[in-house]
Amino acid sequence: MVQLTSTDLRDEILALKRERNAIILAHNYQVGPIQDIADYVGDSLGLSYRAKETDAEVIAFCGVHFMAETAKIINPEKTVVLPDKDAGCSLEQSCPAAELDAFLRENADRNYYVIAYINCSAGVKALSDVICTSGNAVKIVEAAPQDRPILFVPDQNLGEWVMSQTGREMDLWQGACYVHVEFTRDSIARIREEHPDAAVVAHPECTSAVRLLADEVCSTEKMIDFCRSSSADNIIVVTESGMLHRLRKEVPGKNLIAGPTDTCACSDCRYMKLNTMEKLHDCLRDLKPEITLPEDIRRRAEAPILRMLELSK
Repeated sequence: MVQLTSTDLRDEILALKRERNAIILAHNYQVGPIQDIADYVGDSLGLSYRAKETDAEVIAFCGVHFMAETAKIINPEKTVVLPDKDAGCSLEQSCPAAELDAFLRENADRNYYVIAYINCSAGVKALSDVICTSGNAVKIVEAAPQDRPILFVPDQNLGEWVMSQTGREMDLWQGACYVHVEFTRDSIARIREEHPDAAVVAHPECTSAVRLLADEVCSTEKMIDFCRSSSADNIIVVTESGMLHRLRKEVPGKNLIAGPTDTCACSDCRYMKLNTMEKLHDCLRDLKPEITLPEDIRRRAEAPILRMLELSK
């Protein structure tokens, strides 16, 4: 790895970006310096389509593996690199494609309609009927056929929340985001006692006990609108800590408080934080680690994403 001052490193990254005709995408959970240098900051699917709108030849996706895969699915002609090849996701890992495939074969008589949360591998997407995000999951489930049972993968907490919003029964894959399940009813209750006038906004990947304490349950993108429009001056944000960097830039007039866990004052994703400015520099310099996909898998994974877009109109 290179050893440069923070200013020199930033200048080197920007120079490499120009040289490679690259675009830098940063998920909301990335560290502040990466968010600040990125061309776009947001959620995984939105970022992938942002890249598609540009003439960039290289996508440096500062996020986790499934996000970079999604960018490759949507931008097959572009080179996609991920700063750290080990930046994985507990949700993706909880639902290996081979296990889902075996389950569907064993239960072929059920004829499941498979709805996959976008936090999954390309292989799982390829086995699915439609993809959803935390922002459109309710709409996608409401549009699901009534004559087929739904299998929702891989996040059981998001699935439970969607069931409560739609009244649709679903079979849930037993996966979870390890970060969001670290928030507990007790930890949120304690921070509310310290800030009794604060509003609470929580991600639907949290457990039901935490969601019940929230004034609003929504995706990271919708958290921005909630914080901006809320009459509360103090807002407790119950999601991965990186989200507060973006919120504090876009909603500067509010006191935004990190939702605590039972063991710490905030919650970091160890996978998201594997990406660093040094690794971003090196992946632009070397164009690796590169994300590649067999074309048949890519095409099969793209189909449920396009179906989601059609249903979301």
